[in-house]
Amino acid sequence: MMAKFGSEANTGADKTRLVLLRHGQSIWNRDKMFTGWSDVALSPEGKREAKRAGLLLQQAGFALDCCFSSTLQRASETARIVLSAMALELPVQKCWRLNERHYGALEGLGRLAAVRQFGLWPVLRTQIRFDGEPPRLDMNDARFPGNQSGYAGIDVKELPLGESLRLAAQRLQPCWQRIIKPELERGRNVLIVSHKNLLRTLMGQLDQLTPGQVMKLKLPTGRPLVYELDQTLKPVRYFYMDEIS
Repeated sequence: MMAKFGSEANTGADKTRLVLLRHGQSIWNRDKMFTGWSDVALSPEGKREAKRAGLLLQQAGFALDCCFSSTLQRASETARIVLSAMALELPVQKCWRLNERHYGALEGLGRLAAVRQFGLWPVLRTQIRFDGEPPRLDMNDARFPGNQSGYAGIDVKELPLGESLRLAAQRLQPCWQRIIKPELERGRNVLIVSHKNLLRTLMGQLDQLTPGQVMKLKLPTGRPLVYELDQTLKPVRYFYMDEIS
């Protein structure tokens, strides 16, 4: 029998819950392509994963107070499906700072095509080093967010031409510190639907991991990862929702 959680009990010694959810499988996850900020859709399997995630949370009696996602449709659509499965009417608060790390000139390429174009080491360092940056875009490239209408009004100096995990983690901080963290400090249960690399950097921050440890983190699509936080927002424990019995 699953443990039951609810926001109404978030007082006193009770724990605040933060749910981290990597979006369901996208069509480019399925096709093994560098995706980053490219706004691709969920695959049919990704939609099923999102619904399963919502049902897991709903069956556990898990109440949510806030939901945040990136601006990319694979995350925002996952959030919408999860909330629908939970029969919750919450707004999905979208923030571009929750977008996946930007893969620069690798975006839209498969692994083999990327190696052929840029060489093995420029691709490999992007994947194995916390500070490894991909080959950068030219500012005139259509893949640069500054050339896309969805990011109009954002200072182009803040928009990436390509990011390491370190840079992506830094980009996340204003959203975390000013918007999400205050909700947790109020004892509210929060769902963040984002992307593998952004969530890995956040896990590293919560658990005070080294860059090397962050690089080893695995985060499958569509599986809710629950953090129970104390009053100082330090993790007490964490677990995948589908592992509770």
